[in-house]
Amino acid sequence: MNVYLTDGSEDCFYTAVFSACTDRDCVVTSARSLQLALGSTVLVVRADEEKCGRVKKKLQQYAPRSLADISLILRRDSPGKEQTALEYIRLIVQKKAPVGDMLSHPAVIAAREEKKKVTLEAHRFTGFLRFIEGEGGILYAPFAPDNDILELLLPHFLARFRGMPFIIHDTARGRAALYNGKECVVAETEKKVEIPLAEREAHFRALWKDYYEAVNIAARPHERQMKGYMPVRYWKFMPEKQ
Repeated sequence: MNVYLTDGSEDCFYTAVFSACTDRDCVVTSARSLQLALGSTVLVVRADEEKCGRVKKKLQQYAPRSLADISLILRRDSPGKEQTALEYIRLIVQKKAPVGDMLSHPAVIAAREEKKKVTLEAHRFTGFLRFIEGEGGILYAPFAPDNDILELLLPHFLARFRGMPFIIHDTARGRAALYNGKECVVAETEKKVEIPLAEREAHFRALWKDYYEAVNIAARPHERQMKGYMPVRYWKFMPEKQ
């Protein structure tokens, strides 16, 4: 069995698909910790612009929306995401048509589940993301999502904070969106950075804690209900839970 090992990028994945789509007994993955079956052959894939372009062109011909679907699947933090995307592509190539409505097919079910997990997390973080004010009025929001959703959040916050400089920092992946009020870029960063706080930020953080204590009834703990409304993994960057 061939194992096509990619670097995790979309272009590298599509390059692997060029060969893997017709290689029925194979695995495509970017997981370095994959446990290999006996007799497996590892093929390290390097992104190839021509092969990548040919695969995308074929998908665009058969199912134009599939490229966006696959992009979402590849944002999952899952060792099987590339294989899920590969099976979805194979079905599209086989049918030579969109397959999103084939709701009982295993490849479609798996693809829809992966997409849902990515889009749902992105939707939740549009409400759960907390910004702090740094020196100079720059807003800074660290978060550690399960999936690679940084770019999916940008349209919402660019519209919400139009003209206001901000940084959204994915501390789990060491990537940040930097917006200067006019242009926005995504860059690689350290996973942990120190942001000098504005003088009034400490006051706002104290207000959050005071509000939390005011609405909380110590004699009637309701942590289970709290976790239902706000899962624990979102608490890390919330001042009232520090």
